Amino acid sequence: METVYSIKPFLAVLISLCVVPIIISSRTENIREGWTFAAAIIKFLIIASMLPIILSGGNLEFTIAQIMPAVSIKFKVDAFGLLFALVSSFLWIITSIYSIGYMRSLNEHSQTRYFAFFALSLCAAVGVAFSANFFTMYLFYEMLSFATYPLVTHHQDKESRTSGRKYLFYILGSSIAFLIPAMLITFSYSGTMEFASQGFMQNVPPELLLILLFMFVFGFAKCGIMPLHSWLPAAMVAPTPVSALLHAVAVVKVGVFCVIRVITNVFGTDLLAKYGYNDYICYIAAFTIITASLIALSQDGLKRRLAFSTIGQLSYIILGVALLSKNAVMASMLHIAMHAFGKITLFFCAGAIYASTKIKNISDMVGIGRRMPITMGCFFIGSLSVIGLPPTGGIISKWYLVLGTLEADKIFLLVVLLVSSLLNAAYFLPVVYKAFFCTEEETMFEKGVKEPPIWCVVPLVITAGISLIMFFYPQPFLQLADLAVNSLGVK
Repeated sequence: METVYSIKPFLAVLISLCVVPIIISSRTENIREGWTFAAAIIKFLIIASMLPIILSGGNLEFTIAQIMPAVSIKFKVDAFGLLFALVSSFLWIITSIYSIGYMRSLNEHSQTRYFAFFALSLCAAVGVAFSANFFTMYLFYEMLSFATYPLVTHHQDKESRTSGRKYLFYILGSSIAFLIPAMLITFSYSGTMEFASQGFMQNVPPELLLILLFMFVFGFAKCGIMPLHSWLPAAMVAPTPVSALLHAVAVVKVGVFCVIRVITNVFGTDLLAKYGYNDYICYIAAFTIITASLIALSQDGLKRRLAFSTIGQLSYIILGVALLSKNAVMASMLHIAMHAFGKITLFFCAGAIYASTKIKNISDMVGIGRRMPITMGCFFIGSLSVIGLPPTGGIISKWYLVLGTLEADKIFLLVVLLVSSLLNAAYFLPVVYKAFFCTEEETMFEKGVKEPPIWCVVPLVITAGISLIMFFYPQPFLQLADLAVNSLGVK
């Protein structure tokens, strides 16, 4: 495998950090948003320019600083990291468009602060994606925690501050209680933190391995696994663009990305399979999938229903990598992309509904599809993707996950997947039915309710369209996921 030493990974991370002071000092909103777009597009193009090397089987490396002999701040771009970086950087462009329409139509306060911390969050997310070792990944993981706190508390009211404290308590508390001790113990036994294709935990005593596995998985509380999940629905008080990108893509996906890295590049699939410790993670993920889906059924608030849906969907990703079979690990990586486009579409639609009608609850959306056909049509497409039905990309990752459970001979987990898909349909399709097929009362909506500004509509049409395209043309994501799984030596 060819290793290319390049500054590109560093530039991809740096660009959104450099634009922050420019955003803050911008004198007009047009200049501020222009720089936001410019940085987002440049970031995506830099990341996309790495594709030829990765697709040819190589990788890119760049070292920022050597802290001590075995600890460095270093980037390494592989197929899995590039897949995540491409998705998150592309969706930053789309969400920037949406943010303009949403924030302006509602005349939200502190928009400059919002765009500045948005850029910081993407800097951290791509930093995690390109980390070459656990130390670098941890630094950017924590940077993301602090960068997203002002976004969660954006409204600056009592509810936002309470939710913000809960967010930091779970995210930082789990990190301090579990991640830091696990990292230090691991380093003391292994003498390294560099990611390897089959991990670097071979010198750790078997009785300690399981404890460390739990500490790592629960330490990354951004993955939303139960019981460390309640920060996610609480964070829905943030503006919808924050919920859309950070809680459908950047924050939660960083959590599951880190869990995948730990299982494949810190422990190694062979080591976990040898002791069967992966089974414990499988059953915790299965419990989270079913429980979150059942809770979602009872939620009348649309964003809260989406939040509990996200908790369940994140555990699909954890379940996939914990199965350790080739198709399941591939499904885990694919679902990061497939779920991102489907779920961000749903959040965009929720924000569009609120921007036009100020409606938050599903029970108040009777007949809204006749007033907002584009928005609710895209909501239907996003729902199909998250449920895992054709013609959307969501069925691709779920199909590989089903194959993975069969490969691993876990019939019980196959049943869990099928039951959870039925539950997904049970909490999404009634929303669509109410919107299009139930008759609204004359007083249900004020006269003139229609689609939101075009800046809000275009992004959700794009993401819904991509969810459809990924069903017919999933090859780019399949190729990256296949390269990633083969490089890990998963059997």
